[in-house]
Amino acid sequence: MRDVNQSVTSDFFLVGLFSHSRSPQLLFSLVAAMFIVGLLGNAVLLFLIYMDSRLHTPMYFMLSQLSLFDVGFPLVTIPKMASDFLQGEGSISFGGCAAQIFFLTLMGVAEGILLTLMSYDRYVAVCRPLQYPVLMRRQVCLLMVGCSWLAGVLNASIQTSVTLNFSYCASHIVDHFFCEVPALLKLSCADTSAYELALSISGVLILVLPLSLITTSYGHVLGAVLRMRSEEARNKAFTTCSSHITVVGLFYGAAVFVYMVPGAYHSPQQDNVASLFYGLVTPMLNPLIYSLRNREVRMALVKVLSRAGLRPK
Repeated sequence: MRDVNQSVTSDFFLVGLFSHSRSPQLLFSLVAAMFIVGLLGNAVLLFLIYMDSRLHTPMYFMLSQLSLFDVGFPLVTIPKMASDFLQGEGSISFGGCAAQIFFLTLMGVAEGILLTLMSYDRYVAVCRPLQYPVLMRRQVCLLMVGCSWLAGVLNASIQTSVTLNFSYCASHIVDHFFCEVPALLKLSCADTSAYELALSISGVLILVLPLSLITTSYGHVLGAVLRMRSEEARNKAFTTCSSHITVVGLFYGAAVFVYMVPGAYHSPQQDNVASLFYGLVTPMLNPLIYSLRNREVRMALVKVLSRAGLRPK
């Protein structure tokens, strides 16, 4: 009980991303630039979806939720990391660490489920177009998105409470730039093997199962696209689905590396890079992928710019 109380009242110390870099100022500038570009890109995408009635469809409704997650992910980690770098500190309170674990887990799980639902939306749109208005009606979309948020909240509540219930009576130095479950478990002086096994099993449900469903959905979509006679319809379906597949690959690739590959096979530095990838790089790239590859988004942007008198001559 004494060890538990000690872990609850003690702060953690984040080593930080820049401590492993030979040019920390250059890396800081790069991270700051990506952070700003990502926030602006996702904010613009949210604004366009809200303003343009042509984007009031199930696909873009779910895309707006994806943009919300892509705004939230960097906001939870990057400002704290930047503040620590500028002030030369790295401490984070127990409550701050708990908040980071909770919100990052919530958004990570919810985004994984959302990407699965987006693949189902494309499957219905391409393979069952006549049933699309019924299968993807507004009530169904709200229920699907609500379930993704609920699953994220439940999983985050469990992981946060269990992880921080372990006693951390030894080192409180977290070799990571934010509080993440695998990094914290390495510091616990208790036996975490059963919990790590449970995390691996949950990783199969949270990562591998949705990825399998996504692969199956897009397998059917690809088959349907190849059978289309209209070249215009085929190109439109392929462009939209390839955007989704790119986003899925970026998100799941890094997440599987961090949570599914045993810790003995990757170093803390590699974990930092992978976490930075799905926590900052992917949120920055997502709005660029959708805006550059989707004609509807480009048209909505042109419409807004023309209204503001900024449309290029």
